[in-house]
Amino acid sequence: MAEFFTGPILIALATLTLMEIVLGIDNIVFLSILAGKLPPEKQAKARSVGLTLALLTRLALLFSIAWVMQLTKPWATILGATITGKSLILIGGGLFLVWKATTEIYEKLEVHHEDKGGTAGRASFKSVIGQIVLLDIVFSLDSVITGVGMVSDLSPRHSINMAVIVVAMVVAVGVMLFSAGGISGFINRHPSMKILALSFLLLIGVMLVAEGFGKHVPKGYIYFAMAFSLLVELLNMRFRKRQQPVELHGKYEGPHSA
Repeated sequence: MAEFFTGPILIALATLTLMEIVLGIDNIVFLSILAGKLPPEKQAKARSVGLTLALLTRLALLFSIAWVMQLTKPWATILGATITGKSLILIGGGLFLVWKATTEIYEKLEVHHEDKGGTAGRASFKSVIGQIVLLDIVFSLDSVITGVGMVSDLSPRHSINMAVIVVAMVVAVGVMLFSAGGISGFINRHPSMKILALSFLLLIGVMLVAEGFGKHVPKGYIYFAMAFSLLVELLNMRFRKRQQPVELHGKYEGPHSA
């Protein structure tokens, strides 16, 4: 324990925890979109189950790290791109994310929804959890490999390095559990924000497919584009709110009325 609470270990722990939280943003967005399709009384449960499964998936992959690292070995070369087990998982997950985001955007824009009652809600819950598990594997794989690479030379003791990753993952998922409800509610209350979130998922899906084919895309560019788009949409929301008419003392007053 004394070795764990040294300066370099704590700095690495803080850095890795922050990285896990940032990498978990896309997971929360996907989770919020899927949970929003459920009845309100089941949304919190879906978020909790989804994030718990995400943590369990990451820990399972972490303790199977020897098998995980086998996935990074080349299997074949197709059109100049080296194909590995990891790349196949990234391509499959990316294509699924592109398909899911595209169909969700289509449903939001073109399909008229009707209340289907409780039975459909129960069926949807199983479907939502299944989709969350599928994407958790993709997001967790990248997270575990990145985390192991960051702490592999941190300490000569393997147990210390593993402990740093485990603590970072648990803390990051705890933060995501705490913030997921607020993020989900915010997305569901604002239709334009939901479309923006789906567009983020579409972008992440394309990035995963590119990564699978060996075209590395710095995640900083992706997250910067997401943050900039979010800032612009928040400004638009504030502008639209100021433009709404206000009724005072029974009289209509427009946005520029004295």
